Amino acid sequence: MYNEEEVLSALVSRLRPVLADLGVPYELLAVDDGSTDRTPELLAALRLGWPELRVVGLRRNSGHQAALTAGLDRAVGAYAVSLDADLQDPPEKIPDMLALARGEGLDIVYGIRADRTSDTGFKRWTAGLYYRLVRRLAGPAVPAQAGDFRLLSRAAVDALKALPDQQRVYRLLVPWLGFPSGEVSYERAPRTAGRSKYPLGRMIRLAVDSVTGFSAAPLRLATWLGGFAFLVCLILMVYSLGAYALQYTVPGWTSLFIGVLFIGAVQLVCVGLLGEYVARIYTAVQNRPAYFVGHDTRETDQTSSVRIPGAHRAEDDRNTAGPPG
Repeated sequence: MYNEEEVLSALVSRLRPVLADLGVPYELLAVDDGSTDRTPELLAALRLGWPELRVVGLRRNSGHQAALTAGLDRAVGAYAVSLDADLQDPPEKIPDMLALARGEGLDIVYGIRADRTSDTGFKRWTAGLYYRLVRRLAGPAVPAQAGDFRLLSRAAVDALKALPDQQRVYRLLVPWLGFPSGEVSYERAPRTAGRSKYPLGRMIRLAVDSVTGFSAAPLRLATWLGGFAFLVCLILMVYSLGAYALQYTVPGWTSLFIGVLFIGAVQLVCVGLLGEYVARIYTAVQNRPAYFVGHDTRETDQTSSVRIPGAHRAEDDRNTAGPPG
C-alpha cells in the first residue's frame, strides 16, 4: 500500500472477516511502500486490536513490484496471497483460491479479471495490448488478464526468492516457474477511494521491464531494422547513380533527405533498445537491493519481549542491597 489512508478502513472491514472465517491461523503482512500520508499511523492504530496484523514499512517508495518482493521475502505462511489495497481485486475470493489450491494440490492460483468494464476504455485497450505482447514474447503460459492478485504455495514463494532477478515482473516470473496452477475469475471493481498509483508512465515502464526482462526479441528487431535500412540504402544508391547518369540530380534531394531521416531514426531506435539491455546489465552489476526495510513490527515485538539474561538478577540485587556505606 502507498498513500492509502482513504481506503484503509474499507479494506479492513472487508478483509478481516474473510480471513477470520478461513478457520486457519493467518498473518496479514501490510507492506507500506514509503507512504507520506496517515497510512502508517492508521496501521499502527489497527495493530492494537488486531494481533495478526504485521506491518513492514519501507524507507522510501520503491515501487509496486519491489513492495511485492518485500512482502514475499518476509511472508512465513504455508500459502501467501498478494493483494493491492485499492479493493479493485476482491478479498472475498481468497477462500476460493485456498480451497482450489488445497483441493487440487496446486502451487499457484491466479486471479483472472473476467470483467474489466469498471476500467476506462483506454486502460482496457492498453492492458489487452500488453497481455498480447507478453504472451507472444514470453509464451502462452502467461495467463491473460491476470494481475498481481494470486495465491502462492510455500514452494513457489521459496522458488521466487531464490531467483537472482532484480527488476522483477511477477506477472511473468510466476508463470515461468512452471508450477501446477489454476484460476479463479472475478469482476474487477472500480477503486473504492483515493487515486490510482499506476499512471501511464509506470505502465509503460512495466511493459518495458516485461519485454526486456524476458525476451531478446527487441535486439533481433534492431537487427531486422538495420537490415531493412541497409536495403533501403541500396535502393537509394541505385536511384542516385541513375539520376546522376541522367544528369537529374537536383530533384533527388527529397528522397535523399527522407533516406537520411529514416536511417537516423532506425539508428536511434536500435541504440535505445541496446541501451535498455545495457541498463539492465548495469543494474545487475550494481547488485543494489530493490528495497530497504525501515521497520518490521514482528521484529519489534520479538525484541521487546526478549529480556537480557541476568538483567532481572542484577535488578533484584539492586532492590535488596542496603544503602551505600
